[in-house]
Amino acid sequence: MFSGIVEEAAQVVAAERVDGNVNLTVKCSFADELRIDQSVAHNGVCLTVVALNPDGTYVVTAIQETLDRSNIGDLRPGDLVNLERSMLMNGRLDGHIVQGHVDTTALCTAVEDLDGSRYFTFEYDITPELAAKGYMTVEKGSVTVNGVSLTVCDSTPRSFRVAIIPYTFEHTNFKTIAPGSRVNLEFDIIGKYLARMVELENLTPRN
Repeated sequence: MFSGIVEEAAQVVAAERVDGNVNLTVKCSFADELRIDQSVAHNGVCLTVVALNPDGTYVVTAIQETLDRSNIGDLRPGDLVNLERSMLMNGRLDGHIVQGHVDTTALCTAVEDLDGSRYFTFEYDITPELAAKGYMTVEKGSVTVNGVSLTVCDSTPRSFRVAIIPYTFEHTNFKTIAPGSRVNLEFDIIGKYLARMVELENLTPRN
């Protein structure tokens, strides 16, 4: 479980294809605090640490399902990836409830500079069936973009905007996102449960 509060934009050192999987080697400031089998969100994707290296790097493995649903397969050496370790249950929930299970990807279509802050617009493909399951945004609701917990504005059936303050811009890989960039989306889990409850209610026979 995560909160969408990115700890660090870390550098990808290596991305190695092994059969249908990709092994990512990442260098970050807290690598010496990690342990094997620990969960770390990478651009919002929950991945398991499988190796720790003496040079301050660690390795995670992304399987084909993860590669199909996310932008993890796009990462190359030198790219920045947003990292968040799993949430401690004895602290404040500063973002929102994030599972680390990316639903789909979106494309950045516009970046607007607003005297320091920025508006990013993202568009994504979605079917009516998936929208009915909660794969959508709502005005002033929460969405996770590359692992960053954000508030939605200007929500449409296939797009939304988010406002990025200077601190978030400088401390995440939002500073590398431009029109055409592909990002990971995780929609709000509460919305998914509500959509599922409505779906089951509609399937229940009525006397």
